Amino acid sequence: MDSYGERFPIEANSAQGLHFLIVEGRAYPAIADEMKAGAIAALEAAGATYETIPVPGAMEVPVGIAMALDTDAYDGFVALGCVIRGQSNHYVAVANESIRALAELAVVDALPLGIGILTVENEGQAWTRARKTEGDRGGDAARAALALAALKAKLNA
Repeated sequence: MDSYGERFPIEANSAQGLHFLIVEGRAYPAIADEMKAGAIAALEAAGATYETIPVPGAMEVPVGIAMALDTDAYDGFVALGCVIRGQSNHYVAVANESIRALAELAVVDALPLGIGILTVENEGQAWTRARKTEGDRGGDAARAALALAALKAKLNA
């Protein structure tokens, strides 16, 4: 599985002095833990500091980020969550609306935001995408946030 890290490598210690917030939906705790581990590894490799806050699920991730915007404490954000198809259309609404809300926040507020919301058919697919040794989508979301923070700094220089 292709990774952002292969296409957009982040140099070691390139994010010294930057502070990120990881907002993690905890609907699937073990998957959330694996994605958070990938995000933390990517941020630490780049020399960034971070904080994490848990929220109940993917729908609450954009709300957590929106609340954090009032603090001006963060240089970027990493949104993590997992939505697994169930036996109703609830999956479609949660997947679409959580990602739409995150994209809207990112565009409207010009946020360095990496979106790592998994939308999968089953738990096996979620693990394939979440594991640091396979898909590493938590790390990819952090690397996307790092890349956007670097772009924002370059454009504002």
